[in-house]
Amino acid sequence: MQVIIPGKPAKFALRLVAHEPNGDRLGVLPHHSGFELGDPLNDVPSLKVTYPDGGLNSGLIAGHCEVAVEYAANGGAWVEPPNARFLRIKRSGDSTDRAGSRSYDLPGWAWLLRKVVLYPNSAMVDGKRQFNAVSAGAILATFIQEGKARGALSGLTYLFSDSRDSDNKEWDSTRRLTLAIEPGKDLLSVLINLGEQGVIDWRMQGRELQVFNPDTVLGTDRASGPSPVDLRLGRDITEAPDTGTLEDAVSAILIGGEAGLSVEVTNPAAVAPWGRWETYQSQSGVSDVGTARLLGQNALERVGRERVQVTRGLMFDRARWLPFEHYQPGDYVLAPGDGGAMESLRLRQITLSVDTGGQVGGNVVLNDRFLEREIRLARQAAGILDGGVGSGGSGGEPAPESNNRVPAAPQGLVVNAITYIDEAGYPRGQITAAWAAVVADVAGVALNIDGYELFARVNQTGAPWMQIAVSDSNTTVAYSPLQAGSQYAFKVRATSAGVKGDFSSQIVVEIEADTEPPPVPSAPQVSTRLGVIHVAWDGLGVGAVPMPADFFSVKVWMQDPLAPGAAVVGQLEAAGSVVIPDQPYGADRELWLTSIDRSGNESAASTHTVVATQPVVDTDLIGRIVNGATHIIDGTIPADAKVTAGTITGQLIQAGAIQTGHLTANAVTADKVQAGSIQAGHLAAAAITADKLAATAIDGKTITGAFIRTAATGRRLELAPPGATYPEIRFYPTSGGNYSRIYTRDDVYTGEATLTITTSQNSGGAYRAQMQMGATMTTLGVMDAAATSQRGGYLEIANDHAAYGYYAGGTNSQCYIWFDDSGRWQVRGRYWDSNLADPFDAIHAGSWTVSGSAQYFIYPYGTVDMATNMGPVVTVRDGRSGGPTNWDNRYAAKPWVITCSSTYGFQINLDASASFAFYFWCHRH
Repeated sequence: MQVIIPGKPAKFALRLVAHEPNGDRLGVLPHHSGFELGDPLNDVPSLKVTYPDGGLNSGLIAGHCEVAVEYAANGGAWVEPPNARFLRIKRSGDSTDRAGSRSYDLPGWAWLLRKVVLYPNSAMVDGKRQFNAVSAGAILATFIQEGKARGALSGLTYLFSDSRDSDNKEWDSTRRLTLAIEPGKDLLSVLINLGEQGVIDWRMQGRELQVFNPDTVLGTDRASGPSPVDLRLGRDITEAPDTGTLEDAVSAILIGGEAGLSVEVTNPAAVAPWGRWETYQSQSGVSDVGTARLLGQNALERVGRERVQVTRGLMFDRARWLPFEHYQPGDYVLAPGDGGAMESLRLRQITLSVDTGGQVGGNVVLNDRFLEREIRLARQAAGILDGGVGSGGSGGEPAPESNNRVPAAPQGLVVNAITYIDEAGYPRGQITAAWAAVVADVAGVALNIDGYELFARVNQTGAPWMQIAVSDSNTTVAYSPLQAGSQYAFKVRATSAGVKGDFSSQIVVEIEADTEPPPVPSAPQVSTRLGVIHVAWDGLGVGAVPMPADFFSVKVWMQDPLAPGAAVVGQLEAAGSVVIPDQPYGADRELWLTSIDRSGNESAASTHTVVATQPVVDTDLIGRIVNGATHIIDGTIPADAKVTAGTITGQLIQAGAIQTGHLTANAVTADKVQAGSIQAGHLAAAAITADKLAATAIDGKTITGAFIRTAATGRRLELAPPGATYPEIRFYPTSGGNYSRIYTRDDVYTGEATLTITTSQNSGGAYRAQMQMGATMTTLGVMDAAATSQRGGYLEIANDHAAYGYYAGGTNSQCYIWFDDSGRWQVRGRYWDSNLADPFDAIHAGSWTVSGSAQYFIYPYGTVDMATNMGPVVTVRDGRSGGPTNWDNRYAAKPWVITCSSTYGFQINLDASASFAFYFWCHRH
């Protein structure tokens, strides 16, 4: 029971109000024994109530009704907030309980949306309802309108349309959907799924369904501005428990795709106190390295750190900010994050409770920016794999053979573009395209479809179309890489028994450029000595955040704070230091860092540090002889340590007191050393370095058993390293053992020293390049990680032949040009079957189909005339012969001829009108 003290309005109060099902207000439920409300973002809220049988209005909640939770802030009016209307559909009690209390579990009003389902209609595709390139509002409104027409959801209202959301904003055009939904699917499942995919945000206001573009109304930023909502310990928050786990952490993932595709992706920045942790992920339908790498990066970013749940207990007596009144699920607020520091966090759930005495308590669940990014990445991965399409195909009875009929154009083409960072640290584009299945020809007659072809081109006039992907019955394909920061046009067509269908409408999509700067660098560590400034950086961002894969360098900035004018004085590509010489003594210098990535994005400035160089002696003696201890600056050389000429003799020097570091360069010359006085035992290990040897010291000498290297670690060159089988030079990068090498082999060709150059492996550990040069055979190609098998492009030059092409282990993908000493050449592989030539293409080959009553057809080479004239070689297959597989037919051939040919294209004339296909091969003169 809630107790209200007259004359003292509660800071924050809650009450229960009963309503008739789909009807009017019945009355307040004041005698509850406590209740708890849970209000999550984009999900069904819940309410648990305990109510005594003898309590006032107990009969209302004992029957079927709706219960609203209302709040009042600072003694104000009672208000029903969003997601606060519940259904009294489930009860429990104990007949032996003398008090007669009953418990009620009430789901939010949105629970009723599961009670309306999608019915079939007359335009089914493979037994499913097809929605082609429509907004989320159009799909949801279809469920509601059809359900209401059948008498369902009579109490539901909705505040959106197929063109605008509940905030009267147009639906996001980049989130068009092509979906095939099975009849029987309920509205609530679709609503929650669209919310999880990041297509919409939604909530209930009483019985009204409100749906918004994502991260707009239900993603309001209340953490910034002149009066941010800041939930502070001791005022708004009473407790701040955090729960963290590393159970799901991973630092390396192997992605397995189609046709043996295997791509490893690593995350050097992952939290890995016990070293490398691995996992495997199988992705059916993924056949290109770029998409596999994007999915791997996506997965690793979600599991590369400790997952922390941030829950904050609420207090109300002294609170400045109150739930529902000042913030709601989805909002961004300032609150203590993991560790207690105030940061912008997204509110994912509000839980409120009222005890038997009316005391209000509760908590909020908050996500930091890392968890919010993990949610976005999970949505992104789901979009790549699902493509927004159920499945396609021809439903019902088997369709007849094609008989040279042309498939209809696919409908509902949608393309989702994502920018990712490739293995070299450069931004690239990846797309996932989806469309509705084609089940008929251009005349609407059922037709078997055996595949689809997706084409793309840079969205510029005259740019050639390229076929980028082929699928069988799958109506979702992924492709990469594409150029970031460019616009592309896409179109798709179906194929049936070799006959190519009409193209879909074109869709233009922009691959976003990488505009996200790298983290702000940590503060520079600045020191000064002998007039030189040393600026060191630890290689991390603020908060010990590692730099991302596309990080390029850190700029070191400096200026005179009294005469501002910043200039870059150094650059670091990794942790290290920069030396800044020739700075005037005593003059302040202000220094800071910024980081840039390979796209040119630059971070904000790091913390600024001011330093001034200090001289060793008084400034009036700089450049002169120091001849008096009184002129030595305090702390540099003790005054009683002043030395005058002749005061130190050999007898005064203790044995071993003079070390190498005490001697200036070339202080000990040959005339100072007694002959034979230096024996091997007098020399420390590594005491003789290269600068101690004369330029001709090893001329004519032989060095045996030596391992020569330019440095012990980091970037270096190693000559004849330990373990090398052949004479070898290795080239190491900044860190790790992924080196390149040059070596010779005497076991390839008899009597020859075959020179071999092998690069390091790529970051995924799957490829390396190798060039091998013998007297009569030289090869260059992309190999597997062990450099034993071809895995890409190659060049082969021999005394009797030459070859250039591509081979990755499969004969279906092999293609090359072969020349030999007979003066002949041959081409192995398949030729691009394109429909739009570039003006400077040497050869243009392809095919086309024509249906209907045309007796002639003009085929243009492209949108722009060819640079010079073309010589078309064309053949025709007449559709009246019975189709491409109707062998042994007795069809009487009709005459046809090429009547025109120019740089524009060519024309074919036929004796009779019928559907036909023609195949051509044209060379440019």
